[in-house]
Amino acid sequence: MSEDILIAEKKRFHIEEAILILLLILSLVGIGIMDFSPADGYGYWLIMMFLFGLFAMIIGWIQSKHRADDFKIILREQSMHWATSLLVVGGAFLIRQSGRIAEEDAGLIILLILSLSTILDGIRVGWRFSLVGLFLGVAAVVSVYTPHFLWIELGIAILIVAVTIAWELWTERKAQL
Repeated sequence: MSEDILIAEKKRFHIEEAILILLLILSLVGIGIMDFSPADGYGYWLIMMFLFGLFAMIIGWIQSKHRADDFKIILREQSMHWATSLLVVGGAFLIRQSGRIAEEDAGLIILLILSLSTILDGIRVGWRFSLVGLFLGVAAVVSVYTPHFLWIELGIAILIVAVTIAWELWTERKAQL
């Protein structure tokens, strides 16, 4: 493998890892907000749908090697994926407005929708994105069953970051052999 390709792969790893850490931090903030104010949590997760879509597009752009045709395809696919996710969130909002589900439950439902959307998008943009989606799904379930869930979820987030860095170091060493 040429040195230029190796440098480009390392740079891509650093960007994707930074996005992973940022999304995990924002997710932990959202879980904390949802715990203290379910109504604010609902709005926070709605905004996060847009941010997750934006970060998925950034990762797709980095992976497209900056070719215009590839980026157009990625942009179209990502836009459709996240727009349909927002439609489903809109459906959850309408159900909440009708009184069929409680306000605090709507935040959990949106968190699960975001989890599924992120896991599925991770198939396209990379396994780190899927890990964030799995974290969101686990966080939704843990927060319902555990009173001190924020500490557990913080531990899980730290474990995810540590495992992804260890995996990258291991694959880098393996490639050098």
